[in-house]
Amino acid sequence: MLRLHFYAGLLIAPFLLVAAVTGFLYAASYQIEKVVYADELTVPVPGSPNPAPLSAQVEAAVAAHPGKPVTQVWPSAEDDATTRVLLADPALGTSESLAVFVDPYTAEVRGDLVSYGSSGALPVRAWISELHRHLHLGEPGRFYSELAASWLWVVALGGLFLWLRRRRATRGPLPPVRGLLLPERGLRGRRRSLSWHGSVGIWAVLGLLFLSATGLTWSKYAGANIGELREQLRGATPAVTATVEPGGSGGGGHEGHEGHGEAHGESGHRPGAGADIGLDRLLDIAAEQRLDGPVVITVPAEENGAYVVTENDKQWPVHLDAISVHPMTGEVVDTLAFADFPVLAQLSRFGIDAHMGLFLGLPNQLLLMALATGLVVLIVLGYRMWWQRRPTRDTGFRAARPPAARGAWRKAPVHLLLPLLAVAAVVGWYLPLFGWGLLLFLAVDAVRAAVARRRDGTLAPGDRAG
Repeated sequence: MLRLHFYAGLLIAPFLLVAAVTGFLYAASYQIEKVVYADELTVPVPGSPNPAPLSAQVEAAVAAHPGKPVTQVWPSAEDDATTRVLLADPALGTSESLAVFVDPYTAEVRGDLVSYGSSGALPVRAWISELHRHLHLGEPGRFYSELAASWLWVVALGGLFLWLRRRRATRGPLPPVRGLLLPERGLRGRRRSLSWHGSVGIWAVLGLLFLSATGLTWSKYAGANIGELREQLRGATPAVTATVEPGGSGGGGHEGHEGHGEAHGESGHRPGAGADIGLDRLLDIAAEQRLDGPVVITVPAEENGAYVVTENDKQWPVHLDAISVHPMTGEVVDTLAFADFPVLAQLSRFGIDAHMGLFLGLPNQLLLMALATGLVVLIVLGYRMWWQRRPTRDTGFRAARPPAARGAWRKAPVHLLLPLLAVAAVVGWYLPLFGWGLLLFLAVDAVRAAVARRRDGTLAPGDRAG
């Protein structure tokens, strides 16, 4: 365990360091976004607030950018917040939209920006997000983040095991809480670095395990395996029906509406056109269905599409219920309550939102920044211990502390070794970058052991003593 923790920490630490620094920036990006885009996101509140009809706000956005169909509308959720109207723009990427910001009181357009993905990230936050995800290197860059997430839990659990074992050996079978949580006083050199490394790690270990588990859900290979496993366990996230029978009511079920409202071009649905019920009536229907707080309206992109209204409050308590509404009759086609999600889908939603800093808002973001800082401290202390352990002029060719012996796993009882190998094989299958990394570790360790044995066999007895 000590050798695995050492090798993994030494070789994976650069990737973890990049993930920690970029993750810190992403957690802070929400507040940065509010400052940088204050003109677009906020408006002065008049003395007697009287919002303009939502349909008038959307018409203002469409008039400012003719020929671009509406895909989504984010009505103003706070008194000083603008309404966001998303338009399809063929010049933008697949998951990008043109966001037009409208004053909800005057229906005046305050500006427009590119919006990225379902989270509605604006350019600054999107740039930081891509930096954290793949360093702006595209698909090849995702290997860095998946490698970091695949090994973070191994390093964290290994460090926890070694720290508890060390404290038990030095403090007795029941070490005091202070000895576990706080560094010892009066230590110097490597022992002081180790004490701080262990204490910071014990505070951060649960958060690091959480970040590793949730980060893997976005990864290329492990994420696909996790998604397939969720499907098999019936833990996939359901969605409301977003289609209707032409001229009639829609069917039930949860077939999903992936890609709904993403069609580009000039033939998109116009809210309020012809016999359409319009957005103002749609908001009344949503209120009747008890969808309160921030909502996102997805406009049908096809002739047989339905309006989809989804709650978008991801802070505690969450409000993520959804309905679909027939655009001609106003009939509620389907409803979906977050409480009816499978447990795995609910946990995935909580985990993803907490990883992104959305679940509890600012406290969540501050906690993520503290975790990122703690991980940076752990990495710096780890490298410092490695440096303090190096051979010096005083120790000659001997390190300040002898390394852990190789081949300890061969001394483990079979009844313990076989289950560990089986677990490692299963985990390596679902987390391939962990599996290949583990095989590489074993291969490097075996080669180094063979080289060391050969070198020792060619040394004279007096040389071996040194």
